[in-house]
Amino acid sequence: MDKYESVLKLLLEAVQANMAQAEGNADSSEIPVGVSNRHLHLSQADMDILFGEGYQMTKIKDLSQPGQYACKETVTICGSNGAIEKVRILGPVRGKTQVEILAGDCFKLGVKSPARLSGDLQGTPGITIIGPKGSVQTAEGLIVAQRHIHMTPQDAQRLGVHDGQIVSIQVDGPRGGIYSNVAVRANDASALECHIDTEEANAMNVNSLSKIKIMK
Repeated sequence: MDKYESVLKLLLEAVQANMAQAEGNADSSEIPVGVSNRHLHLSQADMDILFGEGYQMTKIKDLSQPGQYACKETVTICGSNGAIEKVRILGPVRGKTQVEILAGDCFKLGVKSPARLSGDLQGTPGITIIGPKGSVQTAEGLIVAQRHIHMTPQDAQRLGVHDGQIVSIQVDGPRGGIYSNVAVRANDASALECHIDTEEANAMNVNSLSKIKIMK
């Protein structure tokens, strides 16, 4: 038994050494990727109309950014040309309702939605949202999310960028390439991750295991 225990110990030490070496060889400039599908953030007032006053969203999964989560509940969004069902709600509630769609969704809905960063809603079109208890016609808040990188100020210093800076990112692989106009969003409430939508990810064969690098 002692012989087998000695062998297992040696194997365990070898595995731990390999893991430590791999961590030491990791490229500190690589940034993880989060791929987003269409979704929306609701204000409390709009949530009360769509689901009934006092309704509480059901959290099904925490997201990479601290305090944010995906909800079980979905809604239908409607434009002049058509509708898209089962659009996921993300929590927690916000001060203003914001609906984030894909560029291709604009044709189905019959809308012209600009690429904007989250929260930059002035001058954006509205959309009809239908829930189980009622519907809302928003005055603004429909956007195609501009690709961006979340990070802390410490990450920004390490990577040599600053909040609000516009950079390009390099995607490796057989369908890889360069995306420009990527906004840096650096604050203490963020976790390091580059956010692109499913259309952008599919174009360069990117998934949740992919890494990108900043090209300033």
